[in-house]
Amino acid sequence: MINIKENERLTMLNHSCAHLLAQAVQHLYPNAKFWVGPAIEEGFYYDIDLGDEVIKEEDLEKIEKEMKKCSKDGKRIYREELTKEEALEKFKDDPYKIDLISRMDSEKEPISCYTQGDFTDLCRGPHVESTKEIKYFKLLKVSGAYWKGDSKNKMLQRIYGICFENEEDLQEHLKALAEAQERDHRKLGKDLKIFLIDDLVGKGLPMYLPNGFILWNELENYIRNKELERGYQHVLTPPLGNVDLYKTSGHWDHYQDAMFPKMEVEGEEFVLRPMNCPHHMIIYGNEIHSYRDLPIRIAEIARDARFETSGSLKGIERVRTFCQNDSHIFCTPEQIEQEFKGVVDLILEVYKEMGIHEYRFELSLRDPEDKIKYHQDDKMWNMAEDKLREVLNDLNIPYIEKIGEAAFYGPKLDVQVRPAVGNEFTLSTCQLDFCLPAKFDLTYVDKDGEKKTPVVIHRAIFGSIDRTMAYYLEETKGILPTWLAPVQVIAIPVNSEYQGDYAKEVCEELKKAKIRVELDDRNEKLGYRLREAQTMKVPYTLILGDKEKEAKTISYRLFGSEETTTVSIKEFIELITSEIKERKRRK
Repeated sequence: MINIKENERLTMLNHSCAHLLAQAVQHLYPNAKFWVGPAIEEGFYYDIDLGDEVIKEEDLEKIEKEMKKCSKDGKRIYREELTKEEALEKFKDDPYKIDLISRMDSEKEPISCYTQGDFTDLCRGPHVESTKEIKYFKLLKVSGAYWKGDSKNKMLQRIYGICFENEEDLQEHLKALAEAQERDHRKLGKDLKIFLIDDLVGKGLPMYLPNGFILWNELENYIRNKELERGYQHVLTPPLGNVDLYKTSGHWDHYQDAMFPKMEVEGEEFVLRPMNCPHHMIIYGNEIHSYRDLPIRIAEIARDARFETSGSLKGIERVRTFCQNDSHIFCTPEQIEQEFKGVVDLILEVYKEMGIHEYRFELSLRDPEDKIKYHQDDKMWNMAEDKLREVLNDLNIPYIEKIGEAAFYGPKLDVQVRPAVGNEFTLSTCQLDFCLPAKFDLTYVDKDGEKKTPVVIHRAIFGSIDRTMAYYLEETKGILPTWLAPVQVIAIPVNSEYQGDYAKEVCEELKKAKIRVELDDRNEKLGYRLREAQTMKVPYTLILGDKEKEAKTISYRLFGSEETTTVSIKEFIELITSEIKERKRRK
């Protein structure tokens, strides 16, 4: 899909279309008041206060119709510059515009408004010359949005839309949106019975259904075994901690807004754990260590909780409770390069096996001018950032630098993936930390007998298992590779009365081979059961009739194919177990 913000003409066209939308809404809803209507990567939106009136999805068609009338009028769009006093007077009956104007500095930037026919709006611009240029548009959805993005403020109604230069580009984009909707992990999660979210449990608190737990378990076992092969030691720590733990680590000062409120119990204060590093620092500090013990790689599949605003929540991609594939590597300064390289090698190996190809590396650095967000130690920061650059350059890994994106305690390497749906996001991360080991007074005895402070490398390959599941569902369109598929085989007797017992025998043989199989012997037509197996995207469907029963064979179809292959049960087991072992991706 096209990124509107990367095209100056489309940005201007979409910004102008936002005003056309507002003009149409004003005609249909005379009491409407307008907050902001910017062009965004996906088109445009406008936040509107309609009082007690509510715009529903079915109302978008009549708004579009009114927009087309305004477009055909072909009114010229002209700009007017105002003093602050003139602007306050012009929009004196609009509290939203008054709020904007009151915070403007007219000496630094002129205050301007744009008028088209009977509609005038406060705006920097620029806009197209006439409404007749705004022809090819579509309103996409309506949702709620808090004024200024603050949940303490009034909820406004946000209408999203898209605009293009011609009908062909518009239809192509709408087709891409339809494809994206089919790939949306929230839809797939429901269709494939992976997870559900219920407001009675709480927004952003997913519950994984049996199919989802199987998928979760396979991913967890996969990454844990990878870590075990590389000398990681797994631990289990509690999902909450004393407030003093986070005051010691510095998270209380730097990260408190992302935490859930503290709880007071028997004179102690606790918070739900937002990250695992403080717990792992305590585990390391529980014993005396020699330089011979290092590196020590502590790993945990850990449940964490962070407060995310309701507007930012998205299925299992962005949630309020999630499971990190987390690890903290305690090492000497001399071991940084080999350990950092080991993490990058693991990331690349996992991405290759998982079929993840669209990604890039970002080196996230501190902003030296920000004296609040970051731990203040210039020497530490310069050493850490230089060390990461050195390692990345030695590994010949292309990367871009991002100022102001570091963790408060140190720089990090983020791996950004581009999903099939939506904007890119961070999947894996590796962070270098000279700060927290000192805060927790962690040491090791060096070869000279002196106590030294270890360096810590924070890393998460999957980031969170939840987000990885969301990414992979969308990437594969729910057609999961056989090793991850919750149901790998579905066995369907043509007639349950005659082949039902044989179908059960086949299922027992497959279960002995650790193959996830289900039996569909319902009293339904064969065609119906075959279609349902396709709907659930099951990799292999077995069709068992009289011939198969007599010959002790099975006939199978691959997902998406109507071609049937007949083999012995032993051959089929060898085929599917080999596919699972090699983690082949389905086409």
